[in-house]
Amino acid sequence: MTKIPALHQTLRGWLLEGPLSAQVPAYVARLRRGRYATHTCDRYVNAVAHFAHWMSMCHLPARMLNEGCIDQFLRYHLPRCDCLGGALRTPSDAHAALVPMLEILRAEGVIARPPAPAGPIADELRSYDAHMRDARGLASKTRSGRLRIVERLLVAKSAGRPVVVGELQTDDIRHFVADQLDALDTTSNAITIASTLRAYLRYRATRGDAVQPLLAVIASPAHWSMASLPRGLKPEEVDRLLSSFTAALPSPRRGYAVVRLALDLGLRGIEISRLQLADIDWRQGTVTLKRTKSRRQDLLPLPTSTGRALEAYLRYERPKTSDGALFVRRLAPHDEPIGVDAIRRIVRDAFRRAGIPHGRGHALRHTVACRIINQGGSIKEVADVLRHRSLNTSMIYAKVDHGALSDVALPWPGSLA
Repeated sequence: MTKIPALHQTLRGWLLEGPLSAQVPAYVARLRRGRYATHTCDRYVNAVAHFAHWMSMCHLPARMLNEGCIDQFLRYHLPRCDCLGGALRTPSDAHAALVPMLEILRAEGVIARPPAPAGPIADELRSYDAHMRDARGLASKTRSGRLRIVERLLVAKSAGRPVVVGELQTDDIRHFVADQLDALDTTSNAITIASTLRAYLRYRATRGDAVQPLLAVIASPAHWSMASLPRGLKPEEVDRLLSSFTAALPSPRRGYAVVRLALDLGLRGIEISRLQLADIDWRQGTVTLKRTKSRRQDLLPLPTSTGRALEAYLRYERPKTSDGALFVRRLAPHDEPIGVDAIRRIVRDAFRRAGIPHGRGHALRHTVACRIINQGGSIKEVADVLRHRSLNTSMIYAKVDHGALSDVALPWPGSLA
């Protein structure tokens, strides 16, 4: 209790004499384990003290806390707060400080964990999730996206009653799709909704429901997979991209290594974020990919340029940590890997610095494929390097093989050819 960050006397009283006083040691210890900067620790403890004071004014005991209480504090108290003692009033900082306190309260059994969804719709969603996981082998992120759409459909029709898909009418499906597209009218959203509904109705067919009339009204959005050209980077754009990681950046070696993994090996952002130190065999010069999109383990060669980039990051920039992830957080909370969003942000910021307008991580995979084709490689080689399960996925890169296309092109009317 004596090692609490420095606080105004009033704030210290709110903290040590308020309803959260018993959790203060665990909270401060958590900040220290995460190696938060001193000024961040001061602000977070300030926010907890302010929140404890608000709880006292509202006669709110710790056992009654939940996310709704934090929301009320942020929405209604902070905008008109006149508390003394230099209390922190920044909503974003207060939210970041208070969420860990809820986790501590739940870990100590002071408040209960959020109950699992219940009722007929929740039971149906759990059953469908198990089917997608066990029978279809779908990844967690794919399943969660589909479950959100199916949940909206079931809530609109069942709303607390037992789920009877046989009661769904064709007009129910039409109106649901129209409502979803009113909220977000894009081709990609239309494709996602159509494919999700078809997959769910086919699952219900395995449970004995007659769904053919419902399937018949789900139109396929106009989308031609081979209509566009894959946009890879030109050699000069690649040079600009790699040169954008200058010493002025906070973590230039980490960013450079991330882009090299995508450019040299064609790795997806989520595959880069999941890499562990143990996945790299320096003696054999290989990288092992686990939990890939195709749900298999792949062994890839480690190019010299990529290996040198990783070595520079590990030797001179990677923070000291007990975490086994290859890329770890530079800022608090420490001892945690960076996520896929951070990987995408690294790539996106590099595109922006290099002045390349079509800046997405997938452009780096396109660059790998285009390089293979332009050097005389085959579509099969592209599929192997990018680890596509089907050659059809790689066929779009046949359109960038200009030499082969010129051999099959017919003469232009009126030309000398």
